[in-house]
Amino acid sequence: MEQLDDTLLRKIILAKIRQQGAITFAAYMAACLYEPGLGYYTSPGRKVGAEGDFYTSSNVHAVFGRVIAREIGQMWESMGRPDRFEVVEAGAGGGQLARDILDTIAEINRELYTVLSYRLMEKEPTLQQSQAKMLAGHESRLAWSGPDELAAGGLRFSGCFLSNELIDSFPVHLVQMTASGLQEVYVTAAGDGFGEKLDAPSTPELTAYLQRLGITLHEGQRAEINLAALGWLASVANALERGYVMTFDYGYLARDLYSSMRRGGTLLCYYRHTSEENPYIRVGQQDMTSHVDFTSLMERGEALGLQKVWFGEQYRFLMAAGLMEELLALEASAASPEALLKNRLAMKKLILPEGGMGDTFKVLIQAKGVAAPQLLSMRDWARTL
Repeated sequence: MEQLDDTLLRKIILAKIRQQGAITFAAYMAACLYEPGLGYYTSPGRKVGAEGDFYTSSNVHAVFGRVIAREIGQMWESMGRPDRFEVVEAGAGGGQLARDILDTIAEINRELYTVLSYRLMEKEPTLQQSQAKMLAGHESRLAWSGPDELAAGGLRFSGCFLSNELIDSFPVHLVQMTASGLQEVYVTAAGDGFGEKLDAPSTPELTAYLQRLGITLHEGQRAEINLAALGWLASVANALERGYVMTFDYGYLARDLYSSMRRGGTLLCYYRHTSEENPYIRVGQQDMTSHVDFTSLMERGEALGLQKVWFGEQYRFLMAAGLMEELLALEASAASPEALLKNRLAMKKLILPEGGMGDTFKVLIQAKGVAAPQLLSMRDWARTL
């Protein structure tokens, strides 16, 4: 039987609470996900794919990366085809998305490939070896950095900053509206496990965050506030001298994210492809996520000099940026009816709306220092069919 409730990480967090008092949920989530060597994302082991706990779009089919590669090519064109262009992928995981992008650019855009540098950024240091193996053949194009270099301001580049399902894993503050006003959720020790208590917000930024959005929670409503995302975006804007920020993630505009329909918020955990609402079990061994507030990313981006170029559902991005062209090429080269069906099913999963990846996932593209951007995603994709 698995020993999931008495891990070393659980004991470390409990000892901290007993010594210092209750901690914010954000601090608890940060420890669960990022404690060096013990957190979910900083410990060895496969997290994504059939052997992991969840899938991302890049696991569904290589065409996801191929379409992104087309858009990156258009970004390079819109910047005047500079002789240096860097893609920085944050949360690069095992390198599968990077491989699909690099393979495609090498195939269809050799001019870009010759001036391209692809930098992989990942908190889990042992992944660099598997990334290098996955990307064999592209060695001359590769570079690596840790997230700390971005946060410290040591990274400067022009090109495209790319992330796929990254921001949803940032530690969030949990708040709850009460009869006496907004309060924050703190994590306490309860024997060998954890409990919660409500108290005054740990920072006035939490109240200011909702006020800035014009959001008033209903009494009893709980919600997540991702202050870390705003700090992260500031680091990205500082690092990007000229170019684009392309963000793929699941989330909503603020008015929908904080709707009274989501009375309990959006926080979920994932373990072996099963969702779990209890964040206080399997400490460090299950993923923890919350939906992204894209309104705040756009508003904060504007203040940082990042112009919103495009925002919408993933299926709209994929269709406009070249999914149908890729599908037609796949159908023409399919070796068998079975291969053809497999490709079609994968395409369906990527674009299926009404709760599927197609509309649950959103795409935000922001630009800095690019006059009148013209991207594939900005096309009226219905006219391209």
